[in-house]
Amino acid sequence: MERLLYKKLNRWKRAHKRLPLILRGTRQVGKTYLLKQFGGREFKRCFHFDFEKSGKSLEPLFDSELSPKRLLRDLSLLVGEQIDSRESLVIFDEIQNCPRALTSLKYFSEELPEQAVCAAGSLLGVMLSGESFPVGKVAFLDLYPLSFEEFLLNSADPMLCDAFAGLLSDASPSLVVHNKLWDLLKQYYVVGGMPQVVATFIGSDAQSIEALSMARTMQKGLLDTYMRDFNKHAGKVNAVHIASVFENIPRQLSANVDGSVRRYRFRDVVPGKRRFADLIGPIDWLVKAGLVYKVHVCTRPELPLMAFTKPNIFKLFVFDVGLLGCMLGIDPGTMVLQDYGQTKGYFAENYVAGELVSGGQDSLYSWLGRNSEIEFLLTSRGKIVPVEVKSGTRTRARSLRTYMAKYGTRVAIKVTANPLGQDKMPVRCIPLYSVGQLPKYLDTTCAH
Repeated sequence: MERLLYKKLNRWKRAHKRLPLILRGTRQVGKTYLLKQFGGREFKRCFHFDFEKSGKSLEPLFDSELSPKRLLRDLSLLVGEQIDSRESLVIFDEIQNCPRALTSLKYFSEELPEQAVCAAGSLLGVMLSGESFPVGKVAFLDLYPLSFEEFLLNSADPMLCDAFAGLLSDASPSLVVHNKLWDLLKQYYVVGGMPQVVATFIGSDAQSIEALSMARTMQKGLLDTYMRDFNKHAGKVNAVHIASVFENIPRQLSANVDGSVRRYRFRDVVPGKRRFADLIGPIDWLVKAGLVYKVHVCTRPELPLMAFTKPNIFKLFVFDVGLLGCMLGIDPGTMVLQDYGQTKGYFAENYVAGELVSGGQDSLYSWLGRNSEIEFLLTSRGKIVPVEVKSGTRTRARSLRTYMAKYGTRVAIKVTANPLGQDKMPVRCIPLYSVGQLPKYLDTTCAH
């Protein structure tokens, strides 16, 4: 699958090749595929070493001193071909399974900077490896599920992709373009962004609903994989609590019948556990593993936003909107028809959270007043921009009006199912499918 992150890999090659690169992400988000494609296109030779499949033969090479020249010699003997450090890419896959291989990256940086080295590992596995990464010796890129734009690039007509790219600057947006993009977004709500699921859906010759059902079957398999990972990394007792928290998030989201996501509630998630202190361990585990996105709730929209939050008040979202639908068992056809009532609200909000994270937002924030709330607060050029999310075409924004009257904001965003061009300034109305373009748009808007 084509990835926008490929551009970042090329920038690393041009500017930071001297630093080994670690590509991190949850399982099955395409780390290995992306690095192999990158190596095949950008280097004369690409050598792939998998510490999960071939750990027994690879790990002994890292037991002694970690001289890069010695390692390349032994790896060359292992594959039966000389690794040319000037023209080849070395990939260490599932590197979290060999802590000494992680350590070796420091020495590649210091002693053999001409050798391009990329490593792939799960967010959680790298985090729990016990190895430290010397500042300035290793570069990181985090990989997320495919964004809607990446889904679009892989599944749509190039003309539609071109129209999408310039949409927010289009003075006369097309209703034809809007309808096509809206239909694709409804499919994306079902399929989500896991590369294997997207590839199954796009590559299927079946009719749309049947192809969506095939994607749903694959999602169930992915969820089983994640559940097994809980036992692998957390132990039996912790794994039960982690699984309970993970499975409870969709239930809490779907309980918001007014379409607005509320703060996370701790009661009845795990039997006998009712307080923040009881569940913060499993919650943090899921957040650090990349399986859950946390949105901090602000009481005042002032910089720094984190200073106006409380550690026990937040929202939680599933990291992939397609898996959210699978976990709730909502029929794909029902979702495409948008025939699931008030619950559309939390799907839209979960989708927006994923788009913002994949677009580079390190931390997510919302605002909560006495009787009002704003789904997201974004910062751009020192300004705080409220973003209200509406899942449909009815777009009354009482909370946004309350917020603007109270804090006098000059820039505000309303995200809806409507086409572009329905602004009532200073509120700019953005279609849901354009959320991924929002940070770049705000960077330009807030410059004035």
